[in-house]
Amino acid sequence: MRIERRFTVEGQSAYTGIEFRKTTSEIRNPDGSIVFRLEDIDVPASWSQVACDVLAQKYFRKAGVPARLKKVEENSVPSWLWRSVPDEDALAELPEEERYGGEMSGTQVFDRIAGTWAYWGWKGGYFDGEADAQAYFDEMRHMLARQVSAPNSPQWFNTGLHWAYGIDGPAQGHHFVDFETGELTRAKSAYEHPQPHACFIQSVDDDLVNEGGIMDLWVREARLFKYGSGTGSNFSSIRAEGEPLSGGGKSSGLMSFLKIGDRAAGAIKSGGTTRRAAKMVIVDIDHPDIEDYINWKMIEEHKVAALVTGSRINNRCLGAVMDACQEGEDDTRFDPKKNKTLKKAILAARKHDVSENYIQRIIQFARQGYTTVEFETYDTDWDSDAYLTVSGQNSNNSVRVTNDFLAAVRDDKDWDLVNRKNGQVAKTVRAKDLWDQISYAAWSSADPGLQFDTTINEWHTCPNSGRINASNPCSEYMFLDDTACNLASLNLMALQGEQGGIDIPMFEHAVRLWTITLEIAVLMAQFPSKEIAQRSYDYRTLGLGYANIGGLLMGSGLPYDSDQGRALCGAITALMTGVAYATSAEMAEELGAFPEYDQNAEPMLRVIRNHRRAAHGHDDGYEGLSVTPTPLDHGTCPEPALAAAAAKSWDRALELGEKHGFRNAQTTVIAPTGTIGLVMDCDTTGIEPDFALVKFKKLAGGGYFKIINRTVPDALRTLGYDEQEIEAIVSYAVGFGSLTDAPVINHKSLAGKGFTTETIEAVEAALAGAFDIKFAFNKWTLGEKFCTETLGFDVEQLDDLSFDMLSELGFSAAEIDAANTYCCGAMTLEGAPHLKEEHLPVFDCANPCGRIGKRYLSAESHIRMLAAAQPFITGAISKTINMPNDATVEDCKEAYELSWRLCLKANALYRDGSKLSQPLQAALLDDEEALAEEIADAPRAAAAPVAAERIVERIVERAISERRRLPSRRKGYTQKAIVGGHKVYLRTGEYEDGKLGEIFIDMHKEGAAFRSLMNNFAIAISIGLQYGVPLEEYVEAFTFTRFEPSGMVEGNDAIKMATSVLDYIFREVAVSYLGRNDLSHAQPDDILPDSLGDGEKEGELPDDSARTIAAIQKVASSGFVRSSNLMVITGGAKGNGAAPAETASGLQTAVGESAAAAVTVSEAVVSEVDEALDRVREARAKGYEGDACGECGNFTLVRNGTCMKCVTCGATSGCS
Repeated sequence: MRIERRFTVEGQSAYTGIEFRKTTSEIRNPDGSIVFRLEDIDVPASWSQVACDVLAQKYFRKAGVPARLKKVEENSVPSWLWRSVPDEDALAELPEEERYGGEMSGTQVFDRIAGTWAYWGWKGGYFDGEADAQAYFDEMRHMLARQVSAPNSPQWFNTGLHWAYGIDGPAQGHHFVDFETGELTRAKSAYEHPQPHACFIQSVDDDLVNEGGIMDLWVREARLFKYGSGTGSNFSSIRAEGEPLSGGGKSSGLMSFLKIGDRAAGAIKSGGTTRRAAKMVIVDIDHPDIEDYINWKMIEEHKVAALVTGSRINNRCLGAVMDACQEGEDDTRFDPKKNKTLKKAILAARKHDVSENYIQRIIQFARQGYTTVEFETYDTDWDSDAYLTVSGQNSNNSVRVTNDFLAAVRDDKDWDLVNRKNGQVAKTVRAKDLWDQISYAAWSSADPGLQFDTTINEWHTCPNSGRINASNPCSEYMFLDDTACNLASLNLMALQGEQGGIDIPMFEHAVRLWTITLEIAVLMAQFPSKEIAQRSYDYRTLGLGYANIGGLLMGSGLPYDSDQGRALCGAITALMTGVAYATSAEMAEELGAFPEYDQNAEPMLRVIRNHRRAAHGHDDGYEGLSVTPTPLDHGTCPEPALAAAAAKSWDRALELGEKHGFRNAQTTVIAPTGTIGLVMDCDTTGIEPDFALVKFKKLAGGGYFKIINRTVPDALRTLGYDEQEIEAIVSYAVGFGSLTDAPVINHKSLAGKGFTTETIEAVEAALAGAFDIKFAFNKWTLGEKFCTETLGFDVEQLDDLSFDMLSELGFSAAEIDAANTYCCGAMTLEGAPHLKEEHLPVFDCANPCGRIGKRYLSAESHIRMLAAAQPFITGAISKTINMPNDATVEDCKEAYELSWRLCLKANALYRDGSKLSQPLQAALLDDEEALAEEIADAPRAAAAPVAAERIVERIVERAISERRRLPSRRKGYTQKAIVGGHKVYLRTGEYEDGKLGEIFIDMHKEGAAFRSLMNNFAIAISIGLQYGVPLEEYVEAFTFTRFEPSGMVEGNDAIKMATSVLDYIFREVAVSYLGRNDLSHAQPDDILPDSLGDGEKEGELPDDSARTIAAIQKVASSGFVRSSNLMVITGGAKGNGAAPAETASGLQTAVGESAAAAVTVSEAVVSEVDEALDRVREARAKGYEGDACGECGNFTLVRNGTCMKCVTCGATSGCS
């Protein structure tokens, strides 16, 4: 192969023109502890700190790199490509601690990887001469250093350790096919042949222990996880539950084995169990156990909810039993027949279905002298013990559906589930019922995804060798079982011309070189099984893709959701794959087609012709396709030359392929580019749009500062804005980081409140990195003495987590918001000065941006962008379809159906809020004024859903004979709280039995439309309650509804965060009247009611809290007495023991612990909850997912294809 130079000059260093700098890489946990630190590393000066951290932490070899090397002569290889080994003589002269170390320079890594490719490329005959090999070596190093492109992570981990440093180790059971002899060979070392492949598909037989069977698969998966790769398998060959076994008996079924594999993957994977791992599980739609599989993850989430609720009930009830055992002096206190308090505690525990065994165990503990018991409670955190306890959390799950099944759904026909061995029908179900289950499960828990089996196999290049049954974890690699794919991605932003737009010759050059590189990687690689080694040699599948399409479109002034944007994406994709296949045909001319090409030549050329038709923009004439793809729209493409080049590349690919065949059965995919996207400093990954307009750039010395997405100024210039307007727009989004000239809240007004020069300077210093100005006004910034003596606040106020200093200083919510936007920025362009309304779509992201952003890309826009690219990809595309929280099950069905109709190969949905107790992403409604305007402007039929948009899962019909009137004089309580800065007064009215009969809602804005709406809403709810509508139904309907005001809740001891006023109100009444402590953010024990009264006839009252409440229900509000502010006054009798406190070590006991100690623990628990909520809220507003990274603990996870990645440390749950 002839290799031309476009990035480098012959005779000059590959790094000429690239400036390098010294830096320190450091990654910290949220608590400040250091996860990783490496000083004085040498990196390209243009790289961001995050890219440097990923390179240093993930890709630098940390040990075993010799300080002195020598070359190993090979007669058939040019001397500059000889591999290196430790120079033992030279090393002996160095102090022992200096002989070996780690990589410290980016050039070491670039040279190691590119040198290995050049070495094996030379040995495999890929270069016409030494000059071509040298040009290849230089061009590849330059592209890596300039972030033009990058291979998948296993290349960075493993490639070149043996060639560059002589590092080796014992064989790990891998195999490879010797490229010279064609013989399958067992590897004798760990690194001589590296494992560069990220994506694997493995078969599994319906056999328990033999090679290729179920248990053997866990071993093969372990080899892949160890080297940083991911794998997927179709488990449909495994017998269903109840199918007969050959030796007698019946099979335990598919699900039993899937659960074993799930736990094995969680234990093996680096870093321990994390959700959505580098593993894909696929089951066909006709498997008899398909219903259990579809609902698997959803049911496991139900188990988490049960664990959380049950553990808290146990903690409360068993604590009450222990407390009751402390009443009295002799052994009669342990006898429930003689200790009435103990009897009532036992009965209360039984009422809540607490295990009798545990009740008796607590009494036995008490007999042994223990005075308190702590039963471990669980929470719904992503990485909590509750999730670690259940199964199904270590893989992406997908269902394979055929066109026949989708037709049965459309025609409302039955669908047969077929036994695996005898082929008999095990069960017949309604196809629509299965379809409903899939959609509901995806809506509820984000799994399973769908893979469209018929479409996948109609685009299969090698159908004569077998069907495509499975994919890799992220669904972009789809091919035969027991094959592998190594990935690489091109950074589209680095391949633009000087005048903008894709530099076509440079892009084609990069595609050609990377196609050769990935082909060389097949030649040099070793594989985890004999079957994969042989089939990788036989088919030689590649996975070239790109990243930053979202950034490129935004920088070009094109909306992601636009015909022009989709046409540009289609043209880029078509050109990439066309050039890749043409290059593959070039290699076939010199090295031969892949060994199984002849058997599959006819169907492969048919697929190539279909790609070519789509590239030429044809609407018909496709061969062997049930669904017509979306052709390239030449007339709409904003770069006509690019579209023309794309069509021409397919002409050439077909022409060369017909002459010489192809070297590779597949050439391209679009991967999520997780960690490698960070190392290339890509704003967007794969085919994804951006997730936020304002990013938090990491500083070398620690900390972050806000910057606008670098494509935003480019887009504004393209759209015709001048520099002054651009500066004003950017400042609106990012903020000025100072209150110097802020509206109302500024240096002058603060001085008028008593702030000194020193304290104002302290505030300014804190504002530099603040997400909200409120975070800068506290006792830690200003000093407690100044706050108490000068500002006049008391210590209790300063210690209150809900204390808002600016509000207490007399500033209104509107004034605080205005100063906040000025100082900290809106983090969105909505409402920015000078920006025209018609240009807002250019800046739409996957999620609403910042605190006030409302715009986001629709699910359909994601699907149509995928459809624009898919006809030109030989594999598939890794992409999660983002859906808002208010999306319905029907919306999920429609998204699936649209994906199928547009000829996609797979679809994975992610509805905001589909994780258990997840903080939600976007608000549904605007503030009061905007709501009033929206209702006024809407048609009458549309006004009601606008005003009361919500998710209702069940409709209850009940016949009520008459309305139950409330007493004229009734009890209840008033709760004042502040939701998102807005005061809300909730008043309840109760029947004599304590049931809720009415509510009143009052807001702080007199005469506002929203206040009137809330008042009438309360009346409607009250009438419903009096006619017998269960309060539970209202709670289910209105909790988690989302509109402004929303956010942190102040003044309520149980509710700390709400997604709307309705969410807050129905959380409050659910906790107070239904005991729904799962909707509370404080621990149930912290708000448990005890007793109320002046002691009169107290001896006649029951001793335990539950019975006490029952006795006083006729005179006290049952909703009010749940408050933790109430105390039990026992008048000298022995008080209850300390309240149980949460621990993380299961059932524990303590002798003689004081009540004060228990109270301290409880306060710490509440403080941790509040702090976690603050972190989640801040992370979500910054555009992150709101979950903590499993490796570094930072709340900087973003969605990445079908997986997640951390932008702090680069960790990813995917395989790139």
